[in-house]
Order: sequence, then structure tokens, then C-alpha cells
Amino acid sequence: MQKTIDACGKACPIPVILAKKEIDAGVPLFSIQVDNEIAVQNLRRMAENQHYQETVTEVGGVYTVSMRKFGSAESQQDIAPVPVRSVRGVSAGPAGNWAIFAAKDTLGTGDDILGSSLIRMFFYTLAQSEDLPRWIVFMNSGVKLAVSDEQVVAHLKVLQDKGCEILVCGTCLNFYEVQDGLQIGTISNMYDIATCLQKAEKVLTL
Repeated sequence: MQKTIDACGKACPIPVILAKKEIDAGVPLFSIQVDNEIAVQNLRRMAENQHYQETVTEVGGVYTVSMRKFGSAESQQDIAPVPVRSVRGVSAGPAGNWAIFAAKDTLGTGDDILGSSLIRMFFYTLAQSEDLPRWIVFMNSGVKLAVSDEQVVAHLKVLQDKGCEILVCGTCLNFYEVQDGLQIGTISNMYDIATCLQKAEKVLTL
């Protein structure tokens, strides 16, 4: 019998952690219910990274994310296998095993106008560099840079094309009510972000 986990109303990254526990336990088929699209995106990303196939249904604002392990008996019986896409996650990125952590939309303390100019210059300079981070993480007001700052977005697109993984906190996007305006990067969660920062040999905090 397929197990169903009720994660409705649970804050990020609890739904992801609950799903990861099932995956770590070797459960080949299970479902998890959540009540927001950010959680759905995080679960779909985890399924892809863990080589699980996922399907999503929505009824009355409740999303049911069903996960099936590729190659399992359940998967072979119920659904046709599909090619696994290349994974963009904590294992992706250029050779430099370090991270940038941007927790605000300005650089330094003092005048915000100056700080906005400085952070644009920083990402422009970084995009021209050969020493690139493996991950660029945006949290708190830093997520606004991936939403509404066209100059920073342009620099981030260059960095992404060069192999940098750009992670944007979904909880923060929701808090600032800008989730629909995200222009660059992958909506992420505290579990994935913490994993990246732990794996990085160094973290540069802006």
C-alpha cells in the first residue's frame, strides 16, 4: 500500500526533509501532500536529483506529489520509463568548489543607493572572472536581485551559462511576494541551500 505523507501547512524545508527520509529508507513509491507551489517545485527538484519520477495532482488547493523510484517494480508496472534529464543541483557547477551567499540586495552597510551600485559592479566583475563559484545563493532581501534588478540578472545569466548554480530561497520569495517575478535561478529551500554551503570549501558572504 502506497504511503501518503501530509505536509500541508508545514514550513520549508520540512516537506523536503520528510520526502528525503522516505528516499533514504529505500521506499520506492510514496506520496506527499503540500499546499503551495513552492513546495511542489522543491519536491520535484528533489525527485529529479534522487532519480525518482514524480507526478503532481491538485485538488482544492492541495497538491499531491507522487514519487516512484526509476527501475522499481512499481515504476515498471504502472508507468513507462522516461529519460533522466541532466541534473542541476548540488552536484552541478564549475570546478571552483566555493559559494557566494547574498542575504541582502545591497553590498556593505551605509547608503543603499551606493550599496545597490556596488553589488551590481560586484556581479559584473564576477561574471568577467575565471575563478567562479560553484553556487550563488540568494536569501532574505537578496532574492530581489534575481527578480527586479535587470543589471544583476544579466550578469547572473552569464554566470549561469558558465556553470554556476543559482539558488533562490522560495520562502523568501513568498515573504516579499515576488515569487512570480523570478527571472533567473532555481527556487530552492533551506535543506538544499544548507547542503550546498556545507559542501563548499569556502563561502563568501555579501
